[in-house]
Amino acid sequence: MKRSEINQAITWAKDLLEENNIKLPPFGYWTLDEWLSGKHDISTIKTVMLGWDITDYGKDRFEELGAVLFTLRNGSLTDASLGTPYAEKLIVLKDGQRLPLHHHASKTEDIINRAGGVMGIKLYNAKDDGSVDYDSDVSVDLDGVKHVVKAGEELLIHPGESITLRPFMYHLFWAKEGRGDLVCGEVSSINDDMTDNYNAEEVSRFSTVVEDEPILHPLCNEYVKVLGGK
Repeated sequence: MKRSEINQAITWAKDLLEENNIKLPPFGYWTLDEWLSGKHDISTIKTVMLGWDITDYGKDRFEELGAVLFTLRNGSLTDASLGTPYAEKLIVLKDGQRLPLHHHASKTEDIINRAGGVMGIKLYNAKDDGSVDYDSDVSVDLDGVKHVVKAGEELLIHPGESITLRPFMYHLFWAKEGRGDLVCGEVSSINDDMTDNYNAEEVSRFSTVVEDEPILHPLCNEYVKVLGGK
């Protein structure tokens, strides 16, 4: 993605969050100069990858396949002294925009429709070899109520509603077409985007950035490159 596209996506997401009275922690608004000022101990933020995360999954089709994400809380699977023993994200999607079909091996997550449109989601079990089981029924909790759904059946998650996604449950979710832009919340066990995303599509989790204008806010996967240190 071009840096200009990333900056535009962040600005759009901040505006949508503001419209829905959803506030970010202070570091969500820091300029690059503030990040570089040395006034803050940002070691935890850098290590557990809090902050902005914009991706087109390497496909250069951001309006269709991509997301604006912001990690508010997270911890470390190897160091319990860092961060929190759970994670929280915001996932901001344009009308019709989706994430790829994927599952996690360790993370359990609640995906919550926080504001805006309607979330569509399809579920599949994972086979023993890790591939998608397009046939077997899926057992899933919706706001604490157990349901059994057909593989690939479209479920609609309206504002205030949520769905619990457990390990080895493939899921594909999106902002339902024609229902508006969408703010999802994610509350989960510790999130590790470097090792715990298993995609059924040929995608890359993070985008390659083409620098065509100055950075508005650094992304969580580029802290070391942009800010230095470890």
